[in-house]
Amino acid sequence: MSQPHSKSPFEYSGGNLALDFTNTVNNRLSGERKELLTDYERLLQWGEESGAITKKTRDRLQQLSAETPGHAMSALRHAVQVREAVYDIFCAVAERRVVPATALAVLNKAAHQVAQHDEIIHANRRFLREWRSPETNLDAVLWPVVRVATDLLTSDDVSFVRQCAADDCAWLFLDATKNHRRRWCDMKICGNRDKARRYYQRQRLA
Repeated sequence: MSQPHSKSPFEYSGGNLALDFTNTVNNRLSGERKELLTDYERLLQWGEESGAITKKTRDRLQQLSAETPGHAMSALRHAVQVREAVYDIFCAVAERRVVPATALAVLNKAAHQVAQHDEIIHANRRFLREWRSPETNLDAVLWPVVRVATDLLTSDDVSFVRQCAADDCAWLFLDATKNHRRRWCDMKICGNRDKARRYYQRQRLA
């Protein structure tokens, strides 16, 4: 994964590409919910920073989006729809409740579309998976996200998907700690904020 730019609006604490994608909304459960994918350029920024697409692909898609702004807007809406479906699925997994059928249907439809761009190649005596012409498809940012989401859902690691314990955050992450008791998306942000709140409450009671 490439490192985010110094002024990037995005964080990459999910430990998984698909979960990082669901975390492109700040304060999801509060009255101050903030959408980070505000336009197609932001989607491309997230794609390059996360490693979902290369800089070459980003530059080409940026040019393509400028030539077809209507299609770029449709691609953005589709990306947000898939993001929300992936979030609903993994949120249900983390909370040990029934997975919404509508969300799973959206992911399955996206997975079927993505499979049409996924191919196996043979190079240097190895078989590799490769995307077919991502520079010509405005949805290309989503392809690796959908693949990773379906891979995670069908792996043993799905049981380690967690939701941040902060009341207003609700970001998702893959708990890779030894005892699997991680509570926060980022200890430096939500963890410290919760510690400060509990300290303030204890001081008031005292």
